[in-house]
Amino acid sequence: MTPPARRVAVVTGAAGGLGRAIATALHADGWSVLLTDLDAAAVAIAAAPLGGWSAVLDVRDEDACADIVATAASRGDLALWVNNAGILITGPSWEHDGPTRRRVLDVNALGAMNGTLAALAVMRRQGHGHVLNVVSLAGLVAAPGETVYAASKHALLAFSLGTLSDLRMAGYRRVHVSCLCPDGIWTPMLHDRLDDPGALASFTGSMLTAQRVAARAVRLAHRPRPVVSLPRWRGAQVRLLDALPGLAVALTPLVQAAGRAGQRRQRRRTGAPDRR
Repeated sequence: MTPPARRVAVVTGAAGGLGRAIATALHADGWSVLLTDLDAAAVAIAAAPLGGWSAVLDVRDEDACADIVATAASRGDLALWVNNAGILITGPSWEHDGPTRRRVLDVNALGAMNGTLAALAVMRRQGHGHVLNVVSLAGLVAAPGETVYAASKHALLAFSLGTLSDLRMAGYRRVHVSCLCPDGIWTPMLHDRLDDPGALASFTGSMLTAQRVAARAVRLAHRPRPVVSLPRWRGAQVRLLDALPGLAVALTPLVQAAGRAGQRRQRRRTGAPDRR
């Protein structure tokens, strides 16, 4: 009897932060994990204790995503692709120039689309597979101060759910697309945001660890669902605000106050100096 091919997963933006935590959790769960990132040296270091499999990937490059898919599929059963790579900018939308807006959308939305479609080209042929897109709660509700970032995540959520429906319409029952929407995560993306008024939305709820989110990603890899928020109560909260946009705008001062309190709380927890 031919032994089953080893499950292969690809994680983008895996040199550090959440991507590295997800790759580590998948490796502990028995996956063969290809860690990818723009930073060749950093991703190689991250991959060393996980089998040493890494590659440079700019998710904005469609052909590069296709090449990574081919590399991953050559090692076994490409069963999971995790679109984690992302960038955050903060501040009023009118403060960002065109190239900045384009870079956020190119990485967070179009980059994830590139990875999704490259992976699905193989997964549809083999009849199974799972794309897991790290979206954020900002994909469920407009996040004041993170408007362009939230717009990119809204686009990714719509693309993911629409693609999942397209797969079902085309008869693919074992090919899945999931969206993981966590609250603020204490990773390098937020380490320098404790004094940033534009990042208040990220500090309004439960500050999560990368390990907690990674553990949820592994469970989601085993049991696909279209949208999962973490924690669940925050997902319900922001969906209510999304359904009542007038109320959401009216509550902006409360969001600001909660965010400032969250920044102070996180500063005390980490011992970070107040640079204001």
